[in-house]
Amino acid sequence: MPLLEIKNLQLDFETDGHAARAVDGVSLHLEAGETLCLVGESGCGKSVTAQSIARLVPTPPARYVGGEILLNGRDTLKMSARELQNIRGGVVSYVFQEPGASLNPVFRVGAQIKEALKLHKPLTPSLSPSDGERVAEGQVRGSYDAEVVRLLKLVGIPAPESRAKNYPFEMSGGMQQRVMIAMALASEPKLLVADEPTTALDVTIQAQILDLLRDLKQRLGMAILLITHNLGIVGDMADRVAVMYAGQIVELAPARELLRRPLHPYTRALMASVPKLGGWGEATDEPAREDARPTKRLVAIPGNVPRIGNFPPGCRFAPRCPIAKPECSERIPELVEVEPQRWVRCPFWK
Repeated sequence: MPLLEIKNLQLDFETDGHAARAVDGVSLHLEAGETLCLVGESGCGKSVTAQSIARLVPTPPARYVGGEILLNGRDTLKMSARELQNIRGGVVSYVFQEPGASLNPVFRVGAQIKEALKLHKPLTPSLSPSDGERVAEGQVRGSYDAEVVRLLKLVGIPAPESRAKNYPFEMSGGMQQRVMIAMALASEPKLLVADEPTTALDVTIQAQILDLLRDLKQRLGMAILLITHNLGIVGDMADRVAVMYAGQIVELAPARELLRRPLHPYTRALMASVPKLGGWGEATDEPAREDARPTKRLVAIPGNVPRIGNFPPGCRFAPRCPIAKPECSERIPELVEVEPQRWVRCPFWK
């Protein structure tokens, strides 16, 4: 049984008395210990889909219209408020972009991590090895302060005892994100959802955070759902990749296969827009001069992601697609398994 299984999820937002479909028939699964990257441009529905796992999307204005979200075999869409509180942090934890906006500026970071510990891990008296007793899973032996230091050390923060006394503004963006990861790990979740965790960080710190997530996944055995618009980081992190566009999954495949041979026109366009070493995207048709370096241009996808409630008829990528045909605007294509473990929402993928 998968750790997470989303089946035909449909979610609407109520705007001016009208329902606008933001997530339309999304189906995904995530095995224990696996990393799945959810990729797409801003506005494609990635974050809404991920936040729906623990029902973090406010209702209203959102409304869950249909589908199932099975976490450890239980449908979170049917859970009570008390049951949801137990799985938030206890089973699935979140790390969001811009940690400075997520941390409370008036509390020390150690106190904020301690709050997460108190919520999910009750304290037990410190026991000596001769007692022959063991601390139950989900509990903390000794003191919360010691556990805070252990978590800060786990995420690679130097001098954790003194850093625990810092306010968020006294730490760099990379350090703040490590604190957020420590808070997410406080309850030892089975699933970590990392929503654009490196967006607000410089390139060097981005690499450090991704290395940290990869290391923690192997050490703790947890699964990761990584949300990103950058296909450049997928190859180092993902086991599988789901590409999302305008509220739908348009391609789903093992990471190496997708990066080696993308099938959907949108995935190909995303791949072409990733800057390459030695220049940008594709070369221009202009002849090179002997006294000049080769001229290159960055490839971009024309147009924009359509707004929810204003999706075009038929294939939603058709207005921006270089291989679109008249019939593409007549009906929405199905997500079809065209090769083993490769799903594509395009009848003209070949």
